[in-house]
Amino acid sequence: MTAIQTREPALTIRAGRRALQRLRDKPLSAEDVHVIPGAAGGPKALGISGLDKAIFGDWLPKVPQERSLIGSSIGSWRFAAIASSDDPRAQLARLAELYTMQRFAKGVSAAEVSRKSVLFLEELLGGREQAILNHPWYRLNIVVVRSLGMLSEDTRGRLGLGLMRAISANMVSRRHLGRFMERGIIHDARLKAPVAKLVDFPSHEVALTPDNLLPALLASASIPLVMSGVRNIPGAPEGVYRDGGLLDYHLDLPYQQPGVVLYPHFTDRVVPGWFDKSLPWRRGDATRLQDVLLVAPSKSYLESLPDRKLPDRKDFERYAGDDAGRERAWKQAIAESDRLGDEFMELVESGRICEFAQPL
Repeated sequence: MTAIQTREPALTIRAGRRALQRLRDKPLSAEDVHVIPGAAGGPKALGISGLDKAIFGDWLPKVPQERSLIGSSIGSWRFAAIASSDDPRAQLARLAELYTMQRFAKGVSAAEVSRKSVLFLEELLGGREQAILNHPWYRLNIVVVRSLGMLSEDTRGRLGLGLMRAISANMVSRRHLGRFMERGIIHDARLKAPVAKLVDFPSHEVALTPDNLLPALLASASIPLVMSGVRNIPGAPEGVYRDGGLLDYHLDLPYQQPGVVLYPHFTDRVVPGWFDKSLPWRRGDATRLQDVLLVAPSKSYLESLPDRKLPDRKDFERYAGDDAGRERAWKQAIAESDRLGDEFMELVESGRICEFAQPL
């Protein structure tokens, strides 16, 4: 008898306590999903493009209903692209293409990276603002931070010193970051942000408008020292705004909604803030994540990719002088990500996703 060959799973499925119980009670349906978070992570988003295409292009449209999309940094860009068209697959492919084509000279200034990012957003979303704001069922939420003290400076010396102080304070306790920044959520005016009252940091909510949509998206991805801060987002408190991932890297938030929080993610863990990446003990809160169903590439899938990982910002350095090589690697990772989408669709359509779910 010939042995049956089985392929290693492409996906890792993790579920919070209440989400896991829901899966055990009944198979996951698109009607269960009311909130989708999108993490910061730059080019990593390209590596799950196929998963996004399956979720937003094939699965969720089967049950059209009001859904909140809440993202920081590239997460907000993904969701803006999805909400900007009645063909999310095409817009996700365009996002991946534009990002892959980006090239930066060695020693490029923060102002130049910001300039190119503005052009990127205008090419991807320009003229589509009303489509995003009037989407029949998606409600976009963009997470930013308002910089305080030296973090509001754009001179490398003072900003760098401010970042060092923030990193040191965060090592002691994450709550100390409130001295350096506050959270902003720029959200669809038709629906409040999908979170309970935020008490961990000073926070404010602002309605999305045609005037603040692109500035908020730019701010949400403006990594300190890599890009310039965005000053005075229309409708928001005055100040300099930066990458929402500084506080909410993987969006460890107290979600408030009636069903499952479906989380297409780059990794199988939730890291609260950008400064927590090197702190393995700093994990997401189980109570806040109890309704989350996290779907991410498996370790075996990552091993099969070029460089054995998803694309990331360090690739600009790793492939310095070889942009063509970086683009080939990224395009291969993007193409391979269709496997993630195919496997997700098989799991939800067969009702077998619960068999693969592990505690988050």
